[in-house]
Amino acid sequence: MEYIPRLKTKYAEEIVPALMKEFNFSSIMQVPKLEKITLNQGLGQAIADKKLIDTGLEEMSMIAGQQAVATKSKKDISNFKVRRGMPIGVRVTLRGVKMYEFLDRLVSVAIPRIRDFRGINDKGFDGHGNYSFGVPEQIIFPEIDIDNINKINGMNITFTTSAKTDKEALALLKEFGLPFKNQKR
Repeated sequence: MEYIPRLKTKYAEEIVPALMKEFNFSSIMQVPKLEKITLNQGLGQAIADKKLIDTGLEEMSMIAGQQAVATKSKKDISNFKVRRGMPIGVRVTLRGVKMYEFLDRLVSVAIPRIRDFRGINDKGFDGHGNYSFGVPEQIIFPEIDIDNINKINGMNITFTTSAKTDKEALALLKEFGLPFKNQKR
């Protein structure tokens, strides 16, 4: 028997019917779905300390559950002492089972561990149904051992959906359990 993530089952059994009813879709193929989750961590200080990239790769791989890659600069910027091809960040893209597993851990374990948390801002949509938000510190993830970190770094998390509008994407992400702020638009 093949393993199926909890949120994938929830999507098929609860979220699809709820969104079909809310937006009056005529086919289940019109219902937006989560395509990928991208984690990105900019490590500008890595120009001076090359070990930060290795540490970032290790931490991001533990958080995501799959191997992260270093992002390299695309051009020279003399004011920041950056040369083309120099590693300046870490990223990982999650799809399929690992994407649903990460989302489950994010919603149920990591986000509740954020200090002074009042909800995620709903202004991070791009107009095409994709959503991005920042996490202030990587220590909210249980995979990171707080005793072994030497620098606290934030990260950006981007949800890419097949939604046509931001309203559909917001409804989809709310159904998955992302705790948005309760503010009127």
